[in-house]
Amino acid sequence: MPRTLVDWDAWDAVLFDLDGVVTPTAEVHMHAWSAMFTSFLTARSAADGVAYPPYSEQDYFTYVDGKPRYDGVRSFLASRGIVLPEGSPDDPPTAETVCGLGNRKNEAFNQILASEGVVAYPGSVALIVALHEAGTPMAVVSSSRNAPAVVAAAGLTDYFATIMHGGLAAELGLPGKPAPDTFAHAAATLGATNARSVVLEDAINGVAAGHAGGFGLVIGVDRGAGEDALRAAGAQLVVPDLADLVPEEDA
Repeated sequence: MPRTLVDWDAWDAVLFDLDGVVTPTAEVHMHAWSAMFTSFLTARSAADGVAYPPYSEQDYFTYVDGKPRYDGVRSFLASRGIVLPEGSPDDPPTAETVCGLGNRKNEAFNQILASEGVVAYPGSVALIVALHEAGTPMAVVSSSRNAPAVVAAAGLTDYFATIMHGGLAAELGLPGKPAPDTFAHAAATLGATNARSVVLEDAINGVAAGHAGGFGLVIGVDRGAGEDALRAAGAQLVVPDLADLVPEEDA
């Protein structure tokens, strides 16, 4: 694939989703969600006397991927007809609440991250370094509250002028993806308009957010969601890896 797909000089800011775009932590999230929901459904089926359909990888892409943590919990539970109390973000991971389950998943994520660490995709690092050397302002826009820690663990903090994460979005009262507000806030922080900014996303909800916000270029990174689905959500360009977007002289 030619590496002249994007004229980066034409844009004022580049906004990167994190999990699945910059780092392979989407896989860690997938494993953590699977472990949590599988255990929950097993116990719930026994308690309710109902054979709930088991959690699947497709459930991750349909109900969870790209959404703020508690939104993902609500969405999945609704798919199984299960209603739980909302609870509080301070709920312990053992609590049978929406927040409790979200915190249970986060506990599993942190355990996996601590034991395995994180290494960014080489192609993503190549693009980030090239844009940094060109003086292009960049931000991370992630639904995950763990984003700053993941960026730091990958050794990339110094490349990003701002990290918009789930905790900061909650503090600012910004709705998460698929609403475009977190991307818009990051672009404004970088001194750019939506129309002059590029969004890089691997999640359907994230691509939809970029499209809804009228961003100048929305690029889908196909790590499993599928090119057709990403384009249907609003991606103007889809690539399998950010190495395909590195300027020719930097490739």
